[in-house]
Amino acid sequence: MVQVTTNIAKGHLLTVSAPSGAGKTSLVRAVVEQDDNLRVSVSHTTRSMRPGEIDGKNYHFTNRAAFEKARDEGAFFEWAEVFGNLYGTAKLEVERTLAEGIDVILEIDWQGAQQVKKVMPECCTIFIVPPSVATLETRLRSRGQDDDATIARRMADARRELEHCIDGDYLILNDDFETAQRDLQAIIRSERLRTARQQQCLHPVLNDLLAQ
Repeated sequence: MVQVTTNIAKGHLLTVSAPSGAGKTSLVRAVVEQDDNLRVSVSHTTRSMRPGEIDGKNYHFTNRAAFEKARDEGAFFEWAEVFGNLYGTAKLEVERTLAEGIDVILEIDWQGAQQVKKVMPECCTIFIVPPSVATLETRLRSRGQDDDATIARRMADARRELEHCIDGDYLILNDDFETAQRDLQAIIRSERLRTARQQQCLHPVLNDLLAQ
């Protein structure tokens, strides 16, 4: 008789990367709001809190000394320095959520996604691209948050980020938001239907079907 494991199904880890202005955060927020079994990992950062942000919801805000101490102790899946600020994903929080059978999305850049992939090869990596460079710049300017110099820097960073758009497992074009949202939801759904996950979720059914 073939015996199927009865362990609690572990959640999937997914990374979503995109250049600033591609709509990554809006897409992730939209799919999480419609999915009770999906969470976004809250990153740690040393940057200052912006108006309207909440510690522990938008980011775990900390100082550089505390961040570097945690980093040196191996507390992060991945970390990076962006515009002089440090960002990192805590291992403990992610592992605890996955162990509960909840899927976790990491909103991180391509370098962070590669770091996570090395630690957890089964991680699903997704890249989101805008329809054009011109559209990307328009989106950045429409925010009204940055001056010309900052936008120029973000555009230069975006071009470097886009060079790695084909490195991930999946690639989504965010031209029409609703279409891109459905594409992201389809990827998450397909990951949940992988045999390893289904073997755990459906063990009573499979054990009955495989009984001899």
